[in-house]
Amino acid sequence: MNNQNTFNPFRRLHFYAAWLITPLLITLSLSGIGYLFYTNVETSIYQGEFFGSSNLNTKQTLDEAVQQISDKNPDYNIGKISIMEEPYNNRVTISNDKGDTRYIFLDHNNQFVAEQNAKFTYANVMRNFHSSLFTESTFIRYLVELTACWTIFLIVSGIYMTFKKKLLTKNSGKQPFKLQKIHALLGLITALPLIIIVLTGIPWSVFMGSHVSTYAQEHPDLGRTELRYNPPQSDVNEIPWATRSLDQPTSDHTAHAEHHATASAAINNPNQQSLKSIIYKAQKENISRPFSIVYPSNEQGVFTVSKGSNTGVTGLDVRPREETTAYFDQYSGNLIAKINYDDYGIIGKWFTWGIPLHEGHLFGTVNKILNLMVCLAFLAAIVMGFLSWMKRVKPGDFNRPKRINKPWSIGAMLTLLVLGILMPLFGLSVLIIFIVETMIYYSTKHKNTNVTTAG
Repeated sequence: MNNQNTFNPFRRLHFYAAWLITPLLITLSLSGIGYLFYTNVETSIYQGEFFGSSNLNTKQTLDEAVQQISDKNPDYNIGKISIMEEPYNNRVTISNDKGDTRYIFLDHNNQFVAEQNAKFTYANVMRNFHSSLFTESTFIRYLVELTACWTIFLIVSGIYMTFKKKLLTKNSGKQPFKLQKIHALLGLITALPLIIIVLTGIPWSVFMGSHVSTYAQEHPDLGRTELRYNPPQSDVNEIPWATRSLDQPTSDHTAHAEHHATASAAINNPNQQSLKSIIYKAQKENISRPFSIVYPSNEQGVFTVSKGSNTGVTGLDVRPREETTAYFDQYSGNLIAKINYDDYGIIGKWFTWGIPLHEGHLFGTVNKILNLMVCLAFLAAIVMGFLSWMKRVKPGDFNRPKRINKPWSIGAMLTLLVLGILMPLFGLSVLIIFIVETMIYYSTKHKNTNVTTAG
C-alpha cells in the first residue's frame, strides 16, 4: 500500500473540509461556551424572577394560583409546574396554539412574582443559537450534524498526518512550521474530549439522533428513547430524555365520563386530583424537589411527575441516577407506573450521562471549566492552522494541496468506510466525493494515455 495515496487524500479532504466547516465550527464553539454558563448567567440576571417575592403576604394554594393564572391568560394552556428547591421560586409554564410559551414565577405564598417570554430567556436563546443559528430550520440542523461528523474526520486525519509528518519530533526554525506544530499539538490534546463532546451531542442531531432513537425504541432492552428533531415542546421539555417517547398510561376515567365529557381544559375537571395531592403522593414515592408536574393533556391523560438531568432549566437538574418519571391517575391519584434510572436501557443511560456532560453540568463547575478549555483550545487550533497556511501562501498561489492522480489506498478507503457507517450523513457526503474523485482519476488517466499514445 502506497502511503502517499493515504496521505494525499487525507490532506486534501482535511484542507477543504476545514475551509468549508470552520465558520460553523467557530459558531458552534462560541455558542456552546455561552450555553455552558447559562445557569450562572440566569441566576445573576433573573434574580427577581428566580428569588423575588410579591407584595402580597396572603398565602394561597398552588391550585388557586394555577387557576388564577389560567383565568388571566384565557388564550394559554397550563403545561406544567416546576416545583423547585429553595430559594428558587416555583415556575408555571403556559403556552398557546401559536407556539408561544411563557414562564410565570410564584413565591413561597404562591403569589405572582414575574413572567418571562420563554423564547427570549438566556438559556433558550443560546440553545436555539447553538442548534440552528436562530433559524429553527431542519436544513440548518442537517448542516450542524454534518459539521460535527466532519469534525471527527478532521481529528482522525489530523492525528494521522501529525505522526506521518513527524510534526512533534521534527525541528524547524521556520514560522509556518512552528504554527503547524502548535496546531497539531492542540489537535492531539483536544482529540479525545472533542470526540466525546461531539458524540454526546447526538441526541439533538436530525439524522443520527432519530435513527438511534428509533433503534432504541425497537429494542427495549437497550433503551426506549426518542429524540426530538425540534426543541422539545412545553409538555415534554422537563421530562427525562430517556422516557419522553414512552406511551403514557391512561387514567381510568370510565366512572367519571359523564362529569367531564365536555371539559375543555384539564385543570377545569372537577374530578381531578389537586396539585397538593399529587405533590404529597409524589413525595410518598420518595420523589423529592426539584421536580416537574406535567398536567394531563386530555381526559384520558395522567399527571406526569419527573426529575431530569437535562431539563435545560436553571435549578431543576438532578444527577443522572436520581432521574425518575412517575405517572399518577388524574382522578384517583394512584400511582400507575414509575420508571427510574435503573430501568433505562444502555442507550438511555448513555444519553442520561452524556447530555449533562455535553452541557457542562454533570460534575459541576469542573465540568464547565473542562468543556471551556476544550472549546478554547479547539478555537486556538483552528487559528493556528489558518495562520500556518497564511504564512505559506505566496502571491498568486493559493497553496492548495496538489492532487496525486493515483487510486486511494485501502487504508484510506477503509477509514472513510468505517466513519461513514458510524456516521451515515458523513458517509453520504464522502460517497459523493469518492464518485467525483473516481471520475477525475479515470478522466485524467485517459487523457494521459492518449497523450502518451500520440507521442
